[in-house]
Amino acid sequence: MPMSIKVEKITDPLVLGEGPHWDEKQQALFFVSIHECTIHRYLPATGEHTKTKLDGRVGFIVPVEGAINQFVVGVERRFLVVEWDGQEGSQTRIVKDLGEVDQDVPSTRINDGKADPRGRLFAGTMGAEDPPGSFQMDKGSFYRIDSRGLVKVCSPISLSNGLAWDVQKGAMYYIDSLEYKIRRYDYNIETGEISNKTYIFDIKEKGQEGIPDGMTIDTDGNIWLAVFQGSCVLKIDPNTGKILQKVPIPAQQVTSVTFGGPNYDILFVTTASMNIGGVQEPPCGSTFMVTGLGVKGYPNVNFKLP
Repeated sequence: MPMSIKVEKITDPLVLGEGPHWDEKQQALFFVSIHECTIHRYLPATGEHTKTKLDGRVGFIVPVEGAINQFVVGVERRFLVVEWDGQEGSQTRIVKDLGEVDQDVPSTRINDGKADPRGRLFAGTMGAEDPPGSFQMDKGSFYRIDSRGLVKVCSPISLSNGLAWDVQKGAMYYIDSLEYKIRRYDYNIETGEISNKTYIFDIKEKGQEGIPDGMTIDTDGNIWLAVFQGSCVLKIDPNTGKILQKVPIPAQQVTSVTFGGPNYDILFVTTASMNIGGVQEPPCGSTFMVTGLGVKGYPNVNFKLP
């Protein structure tokens, strides 16, 4: 790893840190800890880290465009808009219930979600995990929320995870983790429709340990992939499937990544400390900040309420 790259721990460990989103307006990182049912805010300028608890496991958090202190979250199988002032332990209020999914499969929960470049929400579900690391297969689905409502985009899905878009290439990248691959779809930015599924990366084929989890994209069009049980983030060329760079992270269970900071050149990395294959000692489960990568990401997009 080049000497200029620096990996710093910025929060104490969580059980299952996930879903980092950089909010430009607040210059803050928002993320979740799924099993602890908490949403989090980290302010790099001051180092302040606050959290509060929701009524259920929360799969992601994305600010709502044009609203103050409002966020769309996935709690168990419901998509909710909640209000939170960002203060430690402060009360949240449900502003709007956007609907429940998988009502016919009560063992699933929402896992990971993002707004696309136009502010539509894409998010999916996953099968029950019992014991940790052992999943019900093919029980989940993948959804979109926009002015047309809550639409099932595809199923079956085993473990809905990473999302990224490349508007220039008309591409959406998506991960069902238990395929051990990254999907590519043709993506229509005007309608949000996806088509023509192909696979652009196979982690097993590359001989890399671990499971593909969350991801983001840089302004060069390369994918940055969090590798759960792989202790790293991989930089991948989606045109060739080649691994361009491997950034070691001092936690085995790397869950997700996003670019942020004033110049979008900081990679924020969430991790977990679940008891899978042994106890995960600190700093496992911490959130990290990676600087010196020499690339930039795109601004994270807020959710536009239909």
